[in-house]
Amino acid sequence: MTTKSEPLEPGSLLYDPATRRVGEYQDRSGPYAMLRPVGGGREWQADPAALRPATDRERLSASVHAVNVRTRSVPPDPDELSRPPRPVPGCTACGKLAGLRDAARTAHDRSAETDANVLLRKHQRQEHRA
Repeated sequence: MTTKSEPLEPGSLLYDPATRRVGEYQDRSGPYAMLRPVGGGREWQADPAALRPATDRERLSASVHAVNVRTRSVPPDPDELSRPPRPVPGCTACGKLAGLRDAARTAHDRSAETDANVLLRKHQRQEHRA
């Protein structure tokens, strides 16, 4: 909990128990403290008496969430989509999907080749990107 001896500083990361979120302190608005999500977004009002400094774990979690949101909002690189995906060495699933793609290419079945590329990209997004 913040106290009168602990002034709220703009930019400090605080935990709001009412919303169970970490926010960056912006300013006061009447009786409320204005907090903004880490990484940006819509501000919300919070009771200044209920706020406390965010723990290291809460700060890290909020930062990771902000990075994930930003990553998901970035469209794929068109150059990346123009080249077929490369299988990850040692991954059985990547090898099988690349084999399907190669078989489709040999059979001149462009639709099946494209399907295999889509499945390979989907697998790589789910299994190989941190």
